[in-house]
Amino acid sequence: MMKSLILNLLALLISCQIENARAFGPVFSKRLAWSPIHPVGQLYSSLDENAPSDTGMEEPDSPAVIERRDEIKQQLLSLCASYDRGFGASPRARKEVDELVEKLASRNPTPMNASRGVDGEMTDGDAPLKGNWRMVWTTALDVLNLGANPLLTTGAIYQVIVPPIATNIIDLIPRAQALLPTSFPSTLVRAEVKTRASLRPSNSNRVGLNFEEVKLVPIEVLGMDAQMLPPIGISFPQINLEDLPGVDPSTAPGFFDVLYLDDDMLIIKQNAPGGIFVSIKTDNYDP
Repeated sequence: MMKSLILNLLALLISCQIENARAFGPVFSKRLAWSPIHPVGQLYSSLDENAPSDTGMEEPDSPAVIERRDEIKQQLLSLCASYDRGFGASPRARKEVDELVEKLASRNPTPMNASRGVDGEMTDGDAPLKGNWRMVWTTALDVLNLGANPLLTTGAIYQVIVPPIATNIIDLIPRAQALLPTSFPSTLVRAEVKTRASLRPSNSNRVGLNFEEVKLVPIEVLGMDAQMLPPIGISFPQINLEDLPGVDPSTAPGFFDVLYLDDDMLIIKQNAPGGIFVSIKTDNYDP
């Protein structure tokens, strides 16, 4: 039964990632419009006459801007915690988070070159995106759909970036385990999606992703260390999608845009049909 459950879950994860990789181009909507030739922080359509200009804006590192950013971040984190990272979010809560994300994006301290060194080619200093990022909010359906699983519940979710590899990690635990005493032997399985990061032309805040591997790794079964068990997974063909004939390298399938990045918070937006991810930096990604 456990093996069948793991195989079914693996199939679900693979189908979600393949569907995400098939999507082309940036997301265009009435509210947000994206262009690969403009900084990611520009959230307004070029046709919007009411869009704010950069003229007269405060310096990005001024005390007033830093203080306001911190206030917005605290409001955002409070909402993320109250609505279970988006899994239990009401339409009103999602709208409030969208508004806070928009405010932070307009005050992004890294409006350019956030992707610097993410391809592993950087030799001077660390890449800005390098680190362990724990998700605290998402609107991505391929992640939120995991909450509908009747047998498993979603634990911590990480994006671990060690250039040029970016690995998405999802901790999965039996749903019934949350109802049992903490003394009851625990079970934990990790889903890992490995991608290779690349730079994208015309947008220094865009990171390309080529999927390499999806696997399920048993961590603990009924309180016993299960890491000696072999993982179950599948590897994808090594194809650089942006190099395919007829594909625009700037908008080739599989990428995310950095909307906001500072020392302890990262906000990204995946290409369609992805969504927004809000993450905070952590020292490790231990189970």
